[in-house]
Amino acid sequence: MSEAPDEEKLEELRQKKMEQLQERAESGGADAEQEAAQQQAEAQKQALLRQHLTDEARKRLNTVKMSKPQFGEQVERQVVTLARSGRIQGKIDDDKMKQLLKELKPDSKSFDIKRR
Repeated sequence: MSEAPDEEKLEELRQKKMEQLQERAESGGADAEQEAAQQQAEAQKQALLRQHLTDEARKRLNTVKMSKPQFGEQVERQVVTLARSGRIQGKIDDDKMKQLLKELKPDSKSFDIKRR
């Protein structure tokens, strides 16, 4: 007779564990969908950049992204916005990329130190 209560407890533990696993799977599914959407958006952005930038301009942009990641992302967003709005005719070459970088570059702060 002592086997029945143990089996009931064991079955109850199994049930609780199954419920926990299902909850994790449901919450993990939303994260996976969000991550897949992010990857798809990133792939579309890279395709647009490949389509509208020459190899030299892409190399320059990658160099900027390595040294200043936030600024590089800002430039990428600007190029994607220009491409989607149809304001880019042809491809952006290295000279045009330099010009775009100068326009988007944050104002550098200058410090004047005066010694007395």
